[in-house]
Amino acid sequence: MIQVFNLQKMYNGVNVLDIPELTISQGESFGLVGNNGAGKTTLFRLILDLVEASNGHVEIENQKVARNDRWKAIVGSFLDEGFLIDYLTPEEYFSFVGRLYHKSKGDIAEFMESMQDFFNGEITGTQKLIRDFSKGNQKKIGITAALLGDPKILILDEPFTALDPSTQIRLKRFLNDLQEKTGIAMLISSHDLNHITEVCKRIVVLEKGLVVKDIKTNTETLKELESYFAV
Repeated sequence: MIQVFNLQKMYNGVNVLDIPELTISQGESFGLVGNNGAGKTTLFRLILDLVEASNGHVEIENQKVARNDRWKAIVGSFLDEGFLIDYLTPEEYFSFVGRLYHKSKGDIAEFMESMQDFFNGEITGTQKLIRDFSKGNQKKIGITAALLGDPKILILDEPFTALDPSTQIRLKRFLNDLQEKTGIAMLISSHDLNHITEVCKRIVVLEKGLVVKDIKTNTETLKELESYFAV
């Protein structure tokens, strides 16, 4: 579904990402971990055609993503607050995003109702603008909007950061249920090794832009990752 070919990104003459080959299959839950500066967000931005590759390319369903909009209808993503329109209320923002995916008012309302457990009474019905919400609640809004179009691929950068413990648990449960019921491909980055091993069945470790581990999640994965990063 997603294929990376000889992908490189350079900034000021420094190669910050260098991945000769990477394939993420339909229905795969793919976790990306690494220290700050490892290249996680850069990889996601290249997959989403938000930055231009210095070399190589990314394909989604055999289509190059660069300067091509045809793949965007099947991808939902939330990387940071820059994806939001912060002068709208959540309801206005969800309505705007829903219209982009040709959703009716009824479709949007039904989807919002299905997200109420995740919202925990903190998002809808407040009349607040998105910019007035906490970082954690802005993240809830962004994740929800990423799912409004029923994507085949979901890309989330650090989705657990800034969420309170209760919401982290809800999000893990929600993502696991979503993946099991729909077969969506999920690409998730996180600094939290516990969360990523509970949500993703495959984990790639990036270090200085290079893939240094590519492992299937099992009962020993958390210990393996902790030992790696403890060095």
